[in-house]
Amino acid sequence: MISPEQAFLQVVEAGSFKKAAELLGTEPSSLSRKVAALEARLHVKLLQRSTARSVPTEMGQTYYEGLRKLISEQTALEEEITGGAASVRGRLRVSATVDFGERFLVPAIQQIQTQAPDLSVELLLGSDVDNLLEKNLDVAFRFGPLADSSLYARQVGVIPRVLVASPAYIKQKGMPKHIDDLISHQFVLYSLSQARVDIAFEDGRLFSHQGIHSNVAANSLRAIRPLVKGGAGIHWGPRWLYQDDLRDGSVVELLPALPVMGFSVFAVYTARDYLPQKTRLFIDCVIEQLSALKD
Repeated sequence: MISPEQAFLQVVEAGSFKKAAELLGTEPSSLSRKVAALEARLHVKLLQRSTARSVPTEMGQTYYEGLRKLISEQTALEEEITGGAASVRGRLRVSATVDFGERFLVPAIQQIQTQAPDLSVELLLGSDVDNLLEKNLDVAFRFGPLADSSLYARQVGVIPRVLVASPAYIKQKGMPKHIDDLISHQFVLYSLSQARVDIAFEDGRLFSHQGIHSNVAANSLRAIRPLVKGGAGIHWGPRWLYQDDLRDGSVVELLPALPVMGFSVFAVYTARDYLPQKTRLFIDCVIEQLSALKD
């Protein structure tokens, strides 16, 4: 049974009665009646309703923040009483890009299942980052700075990057000996947006994105790797992708004395006073997977 308070919270977080009803598995009219009953009980208008969107009034926002805090404190108290990871249950919804999810989140899920066997995990993978509230996500994993101030972000690791190319490409185009030599080379890019990003080196130097030339781009590391090994150009990507190739010589590292900067990974979740134990536990598993890159 969905309480009036639960209905109100879900409508605020989803942004509309329709989306909230889809997430709760009920009808919008049912949620509307519950919120109306709550408003009647409090003698306060909590939501400004429209066909497409419902937003809290000033008093509604105050009530939402207080109610959310109370529920968070209740959840924390119940988790403290019931015990550790083995008592974690319910559903955890996680989002990330395909490449990151397959490499790091799948083993993290396997790890958390041994610690919390009653927890159900749903992994949503895609090239676009989902809206956490609209998709009812518990946590998403993103890269680089976070623009949305309504969300919390916790850095969970850094993925080392490397410049690589195949021996065949180097034989044809030559081995770059200095950063400026990169301007005469072709790159295989992870989406065209990478062409707008400077290559940063750990010593503080930059290779301007204006010098990056490419006629091949893909939004999948699984697609990029054979292109690079086949001689399509230089790739500036995660070292873990090429570990075996570097070992067997099917690709070579460029400018090894000038390592490139890695990229930061963030766990992103809605801005609440309390992070549920299931989410904290999963984030810890992901941190453990990322820390293994240093070994």
